Amino acid sequence: MRCAAARVRAAATDTAASPAVCTRCSRSPTRFSAGFWRRGALDGVEPDGRPPLAIGVSSHRRATSDGARRDRFLNERWARTSAALVRFAERLDIPVATTFHGKGVFPDDHPNALGAVGFMRHDYGNFGFDTADVLVCVGYEIQEFDPVKINPNGDKRIVHVHRFPAEVDAHYPVAVGVEGDPSQALDALAAALPEELTYDSGSTAKIRTLLDEELQYGRHNDAFPLVPQRVVHEVRTALDRHDIVLADTGAGKMWMSRLYPTYEPDTCLVSNRLSTMGFALPGAIAAKLARPDRRVLAMMGDGSFLMNSQELETAVREHIPLVVLVLVDEEYGLITWKMELELGRHSHTRFTNPDLVAYAENFGARGYTIETAGQLLPVLRRALDDDTVSVIACPVDYSENLRLTDRLGSLHGPF
Repeated sequence: MRCAAARVRAAATDTAASPAVCTRCSRSPTRFSAGFWRRGALDGVEPDGRPPLAIGVSSHRRATSDGARRDRFLNERWARTSAALVRFAERLDIPVATTFHGKGVFPDDHPNALGAVGFMRHDYGNFGFDTADVLVCVGYEIQEFDPVKINPNGDKRIVHVHRFPAEVDAHYPVAVGVEGDPSQALDALAAALPEELTYDSGSTAKIRTLLDEELQYGRHNDAFPLVPQRVVHEVRTALDRHDIVLADTGAGKMWMSRLYPTYEPDTCLVSNRLSTMGFALPGAIAAKLARPDRRVLAMMGDGSFLMNSQELETAVREHIPLVVLVLVDEEYGLITWKMELELGRHSHTRFTNPDLVAYAENFGARGYTIETAGQLLPVLRRALDDDTVSVIACPVDYSENLRLTDRLGSLHGPF
């Protein structure tokens, strides 16, 4: 494995001035010549003519005694990383995907954006990985999803950029490990490469078109209960670029993570390692406390909502305005989806709900029930503009789930 000689280590501080340092000579890579990178690290990952691909992931927050100051610092740090990732992609004209956790670290309206990867089937963005021979992985952690999804044959050469070393795997064979500040590392790597080095990321437009077609399908679908694509479209329309949505674990998270266009770091938040159900409501309270200038929406399945719905009382008591959009199907929909895919049947995933509007009102919140597809967007806008806690019960039709996985299974690349 080549990463021991090529690894670059950062000073163990979280300041913008802390450089990434080479373990061999303790010099900043910004001072290294292009020849060092070519001889000492990148000889083993030179592409064979196919375009490389970058994958970006945002960091997880750590609690400190000075939460507000720490939050400002992390926002600034990941804004720097996001900007560096954009510069790196534009410098080489390479496509960039994010994991579910990384949504927004690379803006989805950028022409090089591939959207998010990590879905349980071979999704549109995965076709971008199929045609790459080198992966530049920024902040990727193997716990989030199995790298077999992006490197099924274990034959792609990987440049791992993070604040700590990679966990290697048969499908994550690190050729070069860069340990340090990701923004500095990306800028130094781009500066070290020959100026004439660039690529044609031709598959990006096709992948972006497929994602947009799904959103447009939802936009024009007036079926009731609502199709999930319609819900995603209406949420995106109701929220500004910098507003925050938390997509709770369940089938809704899969649709949001795949389709929800995200433009800034930490504006679409999911739980994607242990995939904790019920995190979105207390998470929304925390997000609103951290960013009171932004509107906050918790999008939850009815199963997840009932696991932590008592936190409505906290939000009402502490006067923390937010909106909870409850996707109602009276089922653990993601479990049903996975059981159908793996077993061809499902069992013991159905349940019943209380009257969710009356339930919300008993906590002192406002409650709304969606009765037609056309009602969702105006109700979302009204609730988001109210200076209070609101719960919106929206029936959804998850028969789209199996249609999606069937459709993806019939796709063939390369694009």
